[in-house]
Amino acid sequence: MNKKEVDLDFSLQAVPATNRNGFWRMLVVMLGYTFFSASMLSGGTLGLGLSITQFIWIVLAGNVILGAYTGALAFIAAKTGLSTHLLTRYAFGEKGSYLSSFLLSATQVGWFGVGVAMFAVPVQKVTGIDTYLLIVVAGLMMTCTAFFGMKALAILSFIAVPSIVALGGFSALDAVNSLGGFQALMQYQPTEKIGLAAALTICVGSFISGGTVTPDFTRFAKTKRTGVITTIIAFFIGNSLMFSFGAIGAIATGLSDISEVMFLQGLIIPAVIVLGLNIWTTNDNAIYTSGLGISNITKIKKSKVVIFNGIIGTILAMWLYNNFVGFLTILGSALPPIGAIIIADFFILNRGNYNNFEKMKFKAVNWSAMAAWAIGTVLAMFAPGIPPLNGLIGTGIVYVVLAILVKKVSETKATSKMKKVTEA
Repeated sequence: MNKKEVDLDFSLQAVPATNRNGFWRMLVVMLGYTFFSASMLSGGTLGLGLSITQFIWIVLAGNVILGAYTGALAFIAAKTGLSTHLLTRYAFGEKGSYLSSFLLSATQVGWFGVGVAMFAVPVQKVTGIDTYLLIVVAGLMMTCTAFFGMKALAILSFIAVPSIVALGGFSALDAVNSLGGFQALMQYQPTEKIGLAAALTICVGSFISGGTVTPDFTRFAKTKRTGVITTIIAFFIGNSLMFSFGAIGAIATGLSDISEVMFLQGLIIPAVIVLGLNIWTTNDNAIYTSGLGISNITKIKKSKVVIFNGIIGTILAMWLYNNFVGFLTILGSALPPIGAIIIADFFILNRGNYNNFEKMKFKAVNWSAMAAWAIGTVLAMFAPGIPPLNGLIGTGIVYVVLAILVKKVSETKATSKMKKVTEA
């Protein structure tokens, strides 16, 4: 095959061993992915509703759940070399996987547009530059890094991760000093408390939908160990930092976004840099994985799809920002059950081993997976308790039970046919 024809994103095949990445490159990519502005907003909500001790325990507990979920998906991806969208073919069937790919892709394009606007709106307020010009420039730049694939994502993350940590950390320390130091921060008591179950729901729910597409990145890990460890570290460090920045900022100023806190502190240029890099590292990953999803449906290379998705997200950015966040949050309830089915199908029904993707003949639709997904989504939205856990655990159990029942029914029918043939 001509080198120019090689799909270096491996949209429709497993990533070969020669194109896998080592520990440090995978770590910065995953850290960049978890540096998510919405997590700071969630951290601000928790910071204003919990004591600092409670906040620390809730974030740790939430990250244990997120780490276990994404770590399991990272293991599967590193072992198989397959993206989330290709993995769903095993459980959902080839045509059935189109539904999950569409939902994942639509959600990621939606969040991409919201992210572009989240950058443009505050920057316009402090610089006076036209909002729509900022949207176009930011949207094009973010789409470009996703177009060039994993190598560009890694380069951006190598720049963004230390920059966000350094500048965000400086701002957070300044906010702590304005409170009277760490001792004063530790003594903070909320005026209106949040229940611990609700707090855990906020912590886990802030990133569990995004965590579902972990395989799109960890399939590039050289070893299963690298994939799992870098993912878990990223969630414990990256997610914890975002929550902490949000909580400290909210306690000190009433604002949970570190960039807004920095604007108040007079750190205009650092604020724009942190805001831009923070959103960029999440958005390029979002548009990258949306390209893989549409590629699974259309069989068009990811690099071409990314351009289209980026343009759509950029054009609709302000509308998405003003109207779509609530819908995206609701839609997010439908995504974790997809990951739960992948995990249950791989570890329980297939005992940790999938047949070779290239040689596999997939069902058109696996209705057991479709039914489990629908039930899991309903459980995540309406069952009492902690919605993300309801969706994950409920979906996994329902899927395994349905798959076993369907198998037994099929075996019974086959035995009956054999008896009839023998009697005849």
